[in-house]
Amino acid sequence: MAPPTANDPWLAGRHFGIVIDAGSSGSRLQIYSWKDPRSIRIEKNSELAYKLPKVEKGTRDSDLWVTKVEPGLSSLADNPQDVGAYLRPLLSHAREHVPPSLQKDTPLFLLATAGMRLLPPKKQAEILLETCRFLVTHSNFKIEDASSVGPCGSSVRIITGEEEGLFGWIAVNYLMDGFSGSSKDRTTYGFLDMGGASTQIAFEPSAESQKMTKDLIDVRLRLLGGHEIHHKVFVTTWLGYGTNQARERYVGKTITDYESVQNGHEHNDYHDDDDFDEHHMIPDPCLPKNLELDETPVHLTDPSTSHLKKKHKMLGTGSFEQCMKKTEPLLNTTKPCPDTPCLMNGVHVPPIDFSVSHFIGVSEYWYSSEHIFGLGGAYDFVQYERAASAFCSRDWSNILKEHEESRSQHHLGGDGEVVKDGKVVDAGQWGPQVEIPRLQMQCFKAAWIANVLHEGIKMPRLVDPGGNDTTDGEKVAAEADKKGLGRPTFQSLDTVGDIAISWTLGKMVLEASKEVPALGKTAKPLVDPIDDIEDIEHFPIQPIRPPFLSLDGIEDRLSPHLPSSLTRSSLGFSPVLFLFYVFVIFFVLAFG
Repeated sequence: MAPPTANDPWLAGRHFGIVIDAGSSGSRLQIYSWKDPRSIRIEKNSELAYKLPKVEKGTRDSDLWVTKVEPGLSSLADNPQDVGAYLRPLLSHAREHVPPSLQKDTPLFLLATAGMRLLPPKKQAEILLETCRFLVTHSNFKIEDASSVGPCGSSVRIITGEEEGLFGWIAVNYLMDGFSGSSKDRTTYGFLDMGGASTQIAFEPSAESQKMTKDLIDVRLRLLGGHEIHHKVFVTTWLGYGTNQARERYVGKTITDYESVQNGHEHNDYHDDDDFDEHHMIPDPCLPKNLELDETPVHLTDPSTSHLKKKHKMLGTGSFEQCMKKTEPLLNTTKPCPDTPCLMNGVHVPPIDFSVSHFIGVSEYWYSSEHIFGLGGAYDFVQYERAASAFCSRDWSNILKEHEESRSQHHLGGDGEVVKDGKVVDAGQWGPQVEIPRLQMQCFKAAWIANVLHEGIKMPRLVDPGGNDTTDGEKVAAEADKKGLGRPTFQSLDTVGDIAISWTLGKMVLEASKEVPALGKTAKPLVDPIDDIEDIEHFPIQPIRPPFLSLDGIEDRLSPHLPSSLTRSSLGFSPVLFLFYVFVIFFVLAFG
């Protein structure tokens, strides 16, 4: 489909922005658009003056604003020369749907996440350099010049989990009107995100807590009337606390504990088997009853436990309550806290007043609530616990029978993790090839989510408007009968309206906000929150900068060895940056 033409009314005064979310299982290109803030007439005292630019899908066809390629960009670690072929379908899609006359003013960002973070710095740098080269030479989109951030400035880079959290926090509050209105008393929503490897939290502490917290990030946005709003946000991430890695840690601990008990009671020749003895069934309350799974623990570092890394057979005993008890220690809530207060794993988090702060959970918080239990949205612990207990205790054969009946009647639905060659490569409607892994892990994931919420970040199971709360499970059922509990403390969401909640949306809201004219000429330019940290070297969150791409650092080391006539001060420009451009041009001519 051709992009809209110049005389199309929908296109009048419209700006575009593109984000490629380079994740671990694939890269997803999303096209956003918004009306030029400078073309919007704002009447005096208008409510519109206190709103952010309206960011929408970048195509009128709701399905064409996004496209994806697989697997992840990080899979090219040993073949960076293939980056061009990998990105070509994404770039072609963008060029097809953004009018050619607007492409030079359309910012394009490729922001890589978990998969790229795991690569060695040299591999990261090689992929980023090749990505930059391809995007610059094969498109007319707006891409930043080389800088100390990277070969394409901040247009092509790896972002931290904390940056994902900050952009997600912006997206949630944008969609939930957390920023709108002129009232200073308006409270923003907290943001919770959980994937397979990590979980993030981002929220605005109370005014009292802000006075006692030093590790806050200033999030600045500009409303359509030119007024700048500031929010002090705390964000942190827990690596290894996503559902998949939590499961791996749980499996390792369960097998170790089981072996310890067995060795303490009788001689066990189980270790001598080349594969595994299927007569040794390790009971697992986190699997539906009578489900058998072969598991191989990966989180064992003690050489004396190497024999445990063989396959073991887990047998589901189906108890949500026991699963909650067995997974709770994995939160590490008793780990020493160097900077109080702490939540999980000794990580400092400012106090959270849940009677005031309300949270939105996305990704796994939504999947684990909605796609089996049908309980997405406002969170009710009593309903959630009952649904999880009922599901976990069901016999696996019964679950499979219902799955087959639903499939034959085309009643399947949900996030549907599509597994290919052992890797999650897509998410769509459930079907026979995609629903089974979700059903197998639903009991564990439901318990892990509940433990993270209530034992991890200490969210009360119930909060009433007066601020009274309880974490005592025995009292929850009685308290739940009370009426008028007000705005829910926690909601799991996937979309608001027809817009998906995504950190990429938060990034685009920030970009659109940057286009709003400031009220004064001396106003400080809007930047990404991480770039607003003044003393970044001593801040706990450090941006990811592959070492040999740090041009300023190279120049600092070379300058003392250069003749005075070849320094930046004598030439009026950076000789290192000049040589870098020469290298890039040579690379393009030689290999383009």
